[in-house]
Amino acid sequence: MKKQIALPITSEQILESIQRAKKGDQKSFSFLLDTFWSDVYSFQILRTRNENDAEDITIRTFSKAFDKIDTFDESYEFKTWLITISKNIHIDLIRKKKSELSHKTLPQEESNLYNVADDTPTAEDNLITEQNLATLLQHIKRLKPHYQQVINLRYFQELSYTEIAKELNEPLNNVKVKLLRAKKLLAEIIHQKKN
Repeated sequence: MKKQIALPITSEQILESIQRAKKGDQKSFSFLLDTFWSDVYSFQILRTRNENDAEDITIRTFSKAFDKIDTFDESYEFKTWLITISKNIHIDLIRKKKSELSHKTLPQEESNLYNVADDTPTAEDNLITEQNLATLLQHIKRLKPHYQQVINLRYFQELSYTEIAKELNEPLNNVKVKLLRAKKLLAEIIHQKKN
């Protein structure tokens, strides 16, 4: 089996994906998440020095970015826009923690939701469904617990995104991004085992 060499992603591909994402194209959301995840995550690791916090802020960043993607000005760099959102979320979380400590207030849940059409199976979806169940369960156990949980709720308990959001007490857009990321990581684990 020949190893495929990944070609660098061009700014035209990114721009095209942004334009398709603005129209609700699921594959474009996935492409943007895959392309920029490590940039945002690395930025937050340096700021928070905590993997869980960095991952949570990165998920929130993509949730907010996908929710507001129609406001993105294409004359700017998408990565810079994401990093700015990420930085603001981190600052807001720090402020909220300080406020909660001094006022003992409860955090308010975000009310804005975005629609990501998910009626067409992605490559990750196809890989998940074609795997032997026992092997698949072994692969899923290699994911972090919160990714295992969303995979379990979506594919084994067959809950809708709304039901998962209610079950986890998280905003719907966070659940969508977390599931996109979980499927991507699971597909990478499956590909590693095949090679």
